[in-house]
Amino acid sequence: MQFSIRGQQIDVTDALKDYVDKKLSRLEKYFDAPPTSEGYVTLNVIRGLHTVEVTIPLPGVMLRAEDRSDDMYASIDAVVDKLERQIRKHKTKLNRKFRQEGSLKTLFVENGSAAGVVALDHEEETDDDELEVVRTKRFTMKPMDVEEAILQMNMIGHDFFVFTNIESQEVNVVYKRDDGKYGLIERD
Repeated sequence: MQFSIRGQQIDVTDALKDYVDKKLSRLEKYFDAPPTSEGYVTLNVIRGLHTVEVTIPLPGVMLRAEDRSDDMYASIDAVVDKLERQIRKHKTKLNRKFRQEGSLKTLFVENGSAAGVVALDHEEETDDDELEVVRTKRFTMKPMDVEEAILQMNMIGHDFFVFTNIESQEVNVVYKRDDGKYGLIERD
């Protein structure tokens, strides 16, 4: 698996690159064949906080994790742990779905295209006086059921997820409520 490693407000040394490569290579044991897509790693230092973001686009799923701490190496370790948990959770979910549906053929017919995921920055702040769009993202929405959309939302670590509902073929939004449960927004 190849990773594009870049630094923001930090020089990415060879030792840091080697450490990232070594830690992220642990993820390869979860795949039958190493993914061909390129992963993205961003290392950032803001006000003494070392932030590591890793995004790995895969067919049908987007793995994303982020961590902040006082030490860059600790942040890298924490991000890899988060990614491993996401992969295990997704594999468990897929295995459960295979058992329930009884056939791999139906799953691949329904989920043949790659998933698109919206990844927004939590650090983006807006002034009350000035409403300005600072980032626009475009993505292809894969038809999926509500349960899969919630899983995708949790895997990328956001509070909402926009998707095409496989049952109604309409664009829906799932979101995490303050009480820890989930909500679904449908068009009227």
